[in-house]
Amino acid sequence: MPPKTATKRKRASRKAKPKTKGLEALDCKLEISAEPLREVVTRVQKQGGAIVGSCRDPLGGSPLAIAVLPVDSIEPTPFQRDLSEAHHKKLAGVIEKTGTYLDPIISVPAPNGGFWTPNGRHRLEAMRRLGAKAITTLIAPNTELAWQILALNTEKAHNLKERSLEVARIYRGLIDEDNSRKETAFAFYLEEAALVTLGFCYEKKPGFAGGVYHPILRRLETF
Repeated sequence: MPPKTATKRKRASRKAKPKTKGLEALDCKLEISAEPLREVVTRVQKQGGAIVGSCRDPLGGSPLAIAVLPVDSIEPTPFQRDLSEAHHKKLAGVIEKTGTYLDPIISVPAPNGGFWTPNGRHRLEAMRRLGAKAITTLIAPNTELAWQILALNTEKAHNLKERSLEVARIYRGLIDEDNSRKETAFAFYLEEAALVTLGFCYEKKPGFAGGVYHPILRRLETF
C-alpha cells in the first residue's frame, strides 16, 4: 500500500463572500418607539437632547438611535487614555475651517445618567473648544460597547503606553463592576494579558521602558 500522506487543512478565507452577511437596506428600518430604544429615548429627552433618527445596525441588527445632545451630557469613559492637547486642537481647527460637524461620536448610556463615549473624546473636546452647544451622536443601548474601547477608538493611533494604560483602567473597571468573574470572562475587552501588567507599570512609573519588556511578557502571560 502506498504510504498515507498528511491531509492539508484548508485555510479559512478571511474575506466573506460579497453580500452574504447582515441585513438588507430596507430591513434596517426601526421606529424610534421600538421597545429596545425606549430607555435611550427617555434619557435623551431628560438630558435636553433630540432624537433625530433610528435604525438597525446593518451587520448585526442591533438597535441604534441618532441624537443631538448637549455637549455637557456626554463624557468620555473614565478608563480612556489621556486627552491629547495637540490632537483635539488640530481637530477643532479642521472643524472650524469646514464650518460643519460631520462625524458623529459613538455613545452609550452611562451608569449614573447621561452618556459615555468610548470613541469620540477628541471630537467632543474639539467641539467644546469651539464653543459648540450640542453634538451629534450615534447611541447604542448596549453598554458593553464602552468596554470595547481599543477596538472602537479610531481617532488617533494608540502607542504601547496608551494601550497599556487604557487596558489597566478597563481591567480595574471590570473588576469593580463584578469581582466574581474570572479574568477569562472579560479577556475579550483587554486585547492581551501583557498590556495589563505594562499598564500598572506605567501608572507607577510614567517613563517605564515598556517596549523592552513587551515581547517577553507577551510570551509569558495569558488569561
